[in-house]
Amino acid sequence: MAMKIDPDVCTACGDCEPECPTVSISMKKGVVVINPSSCDECVDEGAPRCVAVCPVDCISQAA
Repeated sequence: MAMKIDPDVCTACGDCEPECPTVSISMKKGVVVINPSSCDECVDEGAPRCVAVCPVDCISQAA
């Protein structure tokens, strides 16, 4: 699985991008996106780091 960002809630603050140990988060045309093929939900960390730093709680597990 991978994490996903709700673009309707995301403010594109960019706080999550530097926290991603797999470099799966990037800005595309002013929208923050997570690459599902490289996101491993921070399995070695115990919990997704991006979720912990998101100020608007727009990151969740992809269905």
